[in-house]
Amino acid sequence: MPNPIAKFAPFLIGEYPKDFMDLVNKVTHLEQLSKDELTVQLWKAYEYGVRKHDGQKRQSGESYFHSHCLEVAKILASWNMDHITIIGGMLHDTIEDTDATLDEIEKEFGADVASLVDGVSKLGDISFSSRREKQVGNFMKMLISVAQDLRVIIIKFADRLHNMATIKYLSTMKQHRIAVETRDVYVPLAHRLGMAQVKWKLDDLILKTLNPKSYKDIDSKLKSSNKQREKYIKIITKSLNDELKNYNIYPEVYGRPKSRSSIYGKMVERGKAFEEIYDILAVRVVVKKVEDSYLALGVLHQIYKPIQERFKDFIATPKSNGYQSIHTTVVGPQGKMIEIQIRTEEMEQTAEIGVAAHWRYKSGEKKSEGMDSHVKWLRELLDILQSEENDPKEFMHLLKIDLFSDEIFVFTPKGDLFQLPVKSTPIDFAYHVHTEIGHNCIGAKVNHKTVPLNTELKNGDNIEILSSKSQTPNYSWLKFAITSKARSHIRRHINKQEREESIKIGNEILTKSLRRLKMLNQLDLIKESFAKFGFGGEAQLIEAIGKGELSIREILDKISDSKNIKKDNPPGILSFKRKENKSIKLEGISNIMANFGKCCNPIPGDSMVGFITRGRGMTVHRSNCSSLPLLDEESDRLVSVDWEVGRKDLFNIRMKAIGQDRKGLLKDMTETLSKLNVNMTSVDIKVQDTVATAIFILQVKNLKEFDRIVRNISKVKSIDSVERTKL
Repeated sequence: MPNPIAKFAPFLIGEYPKDFMDLVNKVTHLEQLSKDELTVQLWKAYEYGVRKHDGQKRQSGESYFHSHCLEVAKILASWNMDHITIIGGMLHDTIEDTDATLDEIEKEFGADVASLVDGVSKLGDISFSSRREKQVGNFMKMLISVAQDLRVIIIKFADRLHNMATIKYLSTMKQHRIAVETRDVYVPLAHRLGMAQVKWKLDDLILKTLNPKSYKDIDSKLKSSNKQREKYIKIITKSLNDELKNYNIYPEVYGRPKSRSSIYGKMVERGKAFEEIYDILAVRVVVKKVEDSYLALGVLHQIYKPIQERFKDFIATPKSNGYQSIHTTVVGPQGKMIEIQIRTEEMEQTAEIGVAAHWRYKSGEKKSEGMDSHVKWLRELLDILQSEENDPKEFMHLLKIDLFSDEIFVFTPKGDLFQLPVKSTPIDFAYHVHTEIGHNCIGAKVNHKTVPLNTELKNGDNIEILSSKSQTPNYSWLKFAITSKARSHIRRHINKQEREESIKIGNEILTKSLRRLKMLNQLDLIKESFAKFGFGGEAQLIEAIGKGELSIREILDKISDSKNIKKDNPPGILSFKRKENKSIKLEGISNIMANFGKCCNPIPGDSMVGFITRGRGMTVHRSNCSSLPLLDEESDRLVSVDWEVGRKDLFNIRMKAIGQDRKGLLKDMTETLSKLNVNMTSVDIKVQDTVATAIFILQVKNLKEFDRIVRNISKVKSIDSVERTKL
């Protein structure tokens, strides 16, 4: 335990505590401060933290401030962060865990530190759960906090890294929860911000927590082969250094095994044992200048035979998270394949700590290009995600693509380079170039060959987009567009079209209904009543009528009292509002005015199609329904629809069973249905010439459940056939 007198040490004995000096000595980014000024600033925060956290212990029994807060500050210092961020890290838990206030911190350490401490505290309040709807809101809160000041997430990464390293003191349940949250939230974000060192350290700690047996097994095998590995690295290092000296290049060459989690991932992916994974070792060559990187590559390929398909130049084409390096795999000594990465010292720092390496905070100066690119990416992502119509599934899909995907590099016919996620298609490329090009895309040429729009693009593809002003986005594009930009713009355009169509249908329904009632003179009055229904304008009211969210009867009922409008309307004419359910969606868009065809009565599991009627919305039929209109000249009135049902939703279905009449036949059938926990709303049985025909109206969840009913009823003694019929 630290000596309590330590906080007065500089004034009593002229010495600072050792753990404090360890922090000071780690700081390399002094900005405009002298070492003495830096020490005074950090000491003030150190003393404040010690005082506020006095008496607090961690689960390990150690002093909370010294064993956690100070360690977080040291991690930030090792990442070359400025003293404001380091102080923010040292005090990141003061608001949450002590009686310190934000105003007090601002008064003592300035607005910047207070803002960082407040931001980290708010991130700490966000609880990531498995419930998708809650998860979405929490991700949004996190991204908003991060976009406002990236230093907030950098402090949080240091905090999470230290918490994961000391997680063994918590209960098993808490360990598992924190590890899963780290895997699902912090690892993808670290990857996207280029913080490779943070990512692989967190990955290893997650594996150690969630799968300790595999971690121990890999760790012990790596340790047992350590001497052999070091000897192998020396052979490569010596041969490379000796050759590069001839060109006056003196690189830092070192090797280390890949992370435990990376090796485990390769074992699982390839279905192989540890001994069968050849690319466990990575050698890094760090040079002074970019041109030395390419010279070193040429020398390396002269010494060792390269493997052509495993060469990547991320210096010429950096990854979107700022990563730059040359990757090459060669056949090294003893015929072993080995991956070698060549980069400059600056690239090395960026590769390890990503966005943190770009942070240069000086009063009155702009942040570096690397930092600006990350802020731009976050804000663009937020703009896109906030424009979505609260679809949690879509949000999580877009977030996953943007946070945690590998990249490909493709070219325009003029040679311009674009980066896209793996599995991108020409639609994604078109929207990446320009929104209007995406909207008008009718086809694409990849490497001078015409291909379908759902073709997956590959590294190095040359892409030409074919466009037409008459083309507009359609729902099928959402099935293969994967980037957030493409999907967002497609949905936005389609939603706009849907609104326009709903307004058109709504106007038609309203006009025809009032004409039938000989109340056309009330048209303007009804349109002006939008505020009574909570709408912001006339168009929203008409749209609600077109979508089936509001019926003419409801409108007339609402305004009749104040305007003395006749209420004795004929039944059926005004009730165009569909029943309240969430069972049908039109290619992902809910709230469509839909009626089910009584001719075929579709249920979940049936292949369906929607038929756009004139003035009455959409009727849904089974795809093979004999009553479905054949529209050779108006095929655009047939649209693809899908189910969107809850677990408790039930659907009526009519079943006919035919068999030889016998005593107890109906009893056996109803008992069979009862055992299957099926609700019967109607039963009718008739006998003619010893042949019994039973008609059941049943409530089922889906087609699969009905098929199970048919199989079981067919097994009832003397039943010859069971089939589904029209209601």
